Amino acid sequence: MAKSFVNSNARFDTMPVFLTALSTILGAILFLRFGWAVGQIGSWGVIGVILIGHIITIPTAFAVAEIATNQQVQGGGAYYIISRSFGFNIVGAIGLALFFSQAISVAFYIIAFGEAFESVINFLNDNYQLGIEDRRWISIPSMAILSIIILAKGANMGMKALYFVVAILLTSLVFFFIGDSLLKPHEVHFHSHIPNNLNFFFVLTIIFPAFTGLAAGLGLSGDLKDPKKSIPRGTLCPTIVSMLVYIAAAYKFTISASPEELVADQLIMQRIAIWEPTIPVGLAAASLSSALGSIMVAPRTLQAIGYDDIFPQKWLNLWFAKGKKADNEPINGSIVTIIIAFFFIAIGDINFVAQIISMFFMVTYAAICMVSFLEHFAADPAYRPTFRSKWYK
Repeated sequence: MAKSFVNSNARFDTMPVFLTALSTILGAILFLRFGWAVGQIGSWGVIGVILIGHIITIPTAFAVAEIATNQQVQGGGAYYIISRSFGFNIVGAIGLALFFSQAISVAFYIIAFGEAFESVINFLNDNYQLGIEDRRWISIPSMAILSIIILAKGANMGMKALYFVVAILLTSLVFFFIGDSLLKPHEVHFHSHIPNNLNFFFVLTIIFPAFTGLAAGLGLSGDLKDPKKSIPRGTLCPTIVSMLVYIAAAYKFTISASPEELVADQLIMQRIAIWEPTIPVGLAAASLSSALGSIMVAPRTLQAIGYDDIFPQKWLNLWFAKGKKADNEPINGSIVTIIIAFFFIAIGDINFVAQIISMFFMVTYAAICMVSFLEHFAADPAYRPTFRSKWYK
């Protein structure tokens, strides 16, 4: 069994935490479902979704920042924070919920990655009559390649790739915001939506996973040189920045196309952007970066669960806790994560997967906020964080 959650050769600073969180938040849902959401419930409705989502995530980010500056946060990220505050009897179920949310997120982002090739698939079908209709022809091989990279090279290779794909992601978003759409409605009404639209709360369950990226950055805690500095900065900053980006995107969608057009075309962003090809490329980069973040984080959560002997079988705990000798890379946790991801990729329904992720993340974020809340009101003399926010007021 690993002697510590921590990578003895830890060398990540704040930037990997920030980029992992930001790329996960500004990911596939922004490209594939956010315009659809504006068409379903209107701009004001989507802003309501953003506010409700961040009523959950911003207090969680503040709570994480407090807890991280009160105790030494080792590997396992959110799991470690909850387990060292609530104890192992309660945290077992929460830890598994967190792991499954992270592992299933890998599948969600790889499915979205396959959607980025819609234009390429349509071109091949029109010109060469290949008859490719199922996006799993893209997503399953992509998952196989990603699995090989993670199993062979681990988080260090994943982080190098992350810098590159985040640069592409941000470039595509700039092209979207400066685009001058030819689909502009004659009159702009911020409350307009399609007839017979979907329920507000159903749309919320589809969009909410977009705001959960802070947990992705937390999962790198065991690979950080200074977690007490990197975690507060790396979680608070992307949460606030991304909220502003989503509000701006809601406005941009509303003034750029009618609700009917927003709902009908899941890649409506490419018809709004100043140069269309940047959006599929940006979607591919966003999905890949989010998948990289999740596939680096989920195995570390499972490794921490095994280290704490949460499972009743000792051999199972030993197997999950085992890491590579050189850098404690959770190889067995990576294998389990990859198997779960392949299962949900085979299902192939992005809306179904998004709803499952929402449930798991809601449980995790509620637990983190409860830890901070109870520590405040229990007047625990050992609870003396250097960062104080009083987020609950």
